[in-house]
Amino acid sequence: MDVYEALYTTRIMRRMKPDPIPMESQCRILDAAIRAPNGGNTQRWHFLVVDDLDLKAKIVELYKVCRVREYEDRALWHTEAATPEEVEARSETLRRIKKSGDHFVEHFTEIPMLLFVFSIDDHGGANIYPAIWSAMLAARAEGIGAVLTTMLRYEEDAVLELLGVPRDTGWHMTAMLAFGYPLGRWGVAANRRPVHEVASRNGWADPFGAEVPEPLWPPDARGGAGS
Repeated sequence: MDVYEALYTTRIMRRMKPDPIPMESQCRILDAAIRAPNGGNTQRWHFLVVDDLDLKAKIVELYKVCRVREYEDRALWHTEAATPEEVEARSETLRRIKKSGDHFVEHFTEIPMLLFVFSIDDHGGANIYPAIWSAMLAARAEGIGAVLTTMLRYEEDAVLELLGVPRDTGWHMTAMLAFGYPLGRWGVAANRRPVHEVASRNGWADPFGAEVPEPLWPPDARGGAGS
């Protein structure tokens, strides 16, 4: 797969088939993850795969608790000085997220592979998030969808205990990823503000210097950037 195809079409897939993921694909996903750049090549990460049905049933109960806490966290969704149109657009986005999230929870135990990612002394996630993204891109190359969530951090202590993570060694849960063959379709995200609206050069208020009105992938779209 062309690297740009993977970059442009990898998207969150919360609706998944229960079909098992072959061990060969799992190995390629994790092997890609550990090849990610990390400061000093310290590799201070650990990847814990969960595919046991009983364990997934316990995890989803924690996930439900965390989901309630997230939606109760008003500050998370607050937007300063939003126009009525922006408020409505945000509300519609949240409705879609909740609907797909409901499906995700209802079928949680059917997810073929959960991947808990742990890190230690990782300032701001600089070392672990490249590995996470590499895992998601590798999954895309295998035709496997992925969801990244940090929601379980609301109940991190309970998760660590459930998974038997050593409590006195400084490990922290960065995220949980769910992998499965998607029910949805891959595609370039269409609802993105263009580069020239979210980028600047040499100063916050200065223009980036080029306009990119349309995605530059697939290949026949490249060359559309202009000043």
